[in-house]
Amino acid sequence: MRKNLVGRLLPAAGLALVPWLAVLWTTLPDPYPTQHGRVAWVGFDALEIAGLLTSAVLVRRGDHRAPLASIATAVLLLVDAWFDVMTAGHYVVISLVSACTLELPLAALCAVVALRPPVASVQATAAHRVAVHV
Repeated sequence: MRKNLVGRLLPAAGLALVPWLAVLWTTLPDPYPTQHGRVAWVGFDALEIAGLLTSAVLVRRGDHRAPLASIATAVLLLVDAWFDVMTAGHYVVISLVSACTLELPLAALCAVVALRPPVASVQATAAHRVAVHV
């Protein structure tokens, strides 16, 4: 069940972020006090999408690398939430709502996935224990 839920939720979250890239690209001001500010923010969110989709694929396959992708994605989401809130200016309430309802819960889900071994790994370990004791 966990594999199916995570395998559905992470890609849905990743795909849901795709339109957000367009919002960022069209709404971030040009005179942003950094060079290539739009590219930085959109690129960062694109990395989150890649992490969510990669984590989902690896979890669904029961791949032993799923925890690595999931923890990396959790870190990206935490960093995004932090910088969104810290750089929000007058939009801090919107950024806090976004962080508390999207980025932080997704980061927590990714952390849970990272801390639990893939289902296939648990089953293989249990089968190995049975075979050793028989």
